[in-house]
Amino acid sequence: MTATRAIDTIGRDVGHALGAFALGVVLLAGFLWAAGFDISGALTALWQGAFGSWYALTSTTLVHATPLLLLGLAFTVGARAGALNIGMEGQFAAGAVAAVAVGVHAGTLPAIVAIPLVLGAGLIAGAAWIAVPVILRARFEITEVISTLLLNFVATAAVSYAVTGPLQEPSRIYPQSAPIARAARLPHFGAGSRLHAGFPIALLIAALLMIVFHRTRWGFRLRAVGSGARAAEIAGGIATTRVVAMALLWSGAIAGLGGAVEVSGVSYALFQNLSPGYGFTAIAVALLGRMRPALVVVAAIMFGALEAGSGAMQRDAAIPAVGIQVVEGVVIVAALIVAWRRPR
Repeated sequence: MTATRAIDTIGRDVGHALGAFALGVVLLAGFLWAAGFDISGALTALWQGAFGSWYALTSTTLVHATPLLLLGLAFTVGARAGALNIGMEGQFAAGAVAAVAVGVHAGTLPAIVAIPLVLGAGLIAGAAWIAVPVILRARFEITEVISTLLLNFVATAAVSYAVTGPLQEPSRIYPQSAPIARAARLPHFGAGSRLHAGFPIALLIAALLMIVFHRTRWGFRLRAVGSGARAAEIAGGIATTRVVAMALLWSGAIAGLGGAVEVSGVSYALFQNLSPGYGFTAIAVALLGRMRPALVVVAAIMFGALEAGSGAMQRDAAIPAVGIQVVEGVVIVAALIVAWRRPR
């Protein structure tokens, strides 16, 4: 693909993503009108809450976008090989549990050691959590869609057990863990800012995946298997089972890293409902981003803006959160329609 054609393709994909997003906002306006709300006031609150100031952009939109970006990239890695990792909520939770288990004992370590340990624990825990579905698929051809989805419920129960059992805070009153050590917390950008180093880490992973997908043999095999596993195995001699297994393990690892980043950069502790559904929203992010890391970044910021703006809409215009859920649903459907109508 020439550079000009690649630029045209990226520009067209960004246009489609923005179009789907704009359609969602238009339908949100219709929903607000039908429900009798002040459309102008609601959309102004949405904009102000997401992009109205430097603080709104960096401390709300980008903070919300960070876990969505990491999980969107995690889904993308699996989807590139034709595997659907629906269990990112579980891997996110496993990464968060592991990060807290390491972080609360990292008080005597310098930050340059403690932070990589916490993030590494999340990475390994996410990969370990998806290992069972990988084995089930490789040995018994059990689809990962079902196995990873069911493990989400196991992860929810595991978090409940952790915060009322071995990881509960010292007073044993609240169902949450003790805070992790200060040395294990990601640095923030500026005094008063909530934007933490997890966002550039997510951008770095997106850049690395772009290189891996298009500049490495493994990336080529990944795309070949995703385009046609049978043809890749017969004509290309590619070990498709191994390629898919590695893709799912990396998918789980990145999702686990997302949980560790959320603990180390935002919550500093583990509690129930740490994720408000990031694992499911991130699937929409990856779909809107057409499984391309650069576009997944754009889509994650869009959905982060919706999450940030929804708070302002509820606070300043008394709009129910269901309105934002309507927008997210419409964006997904519009993106799918665009993908379906687009010539291949």
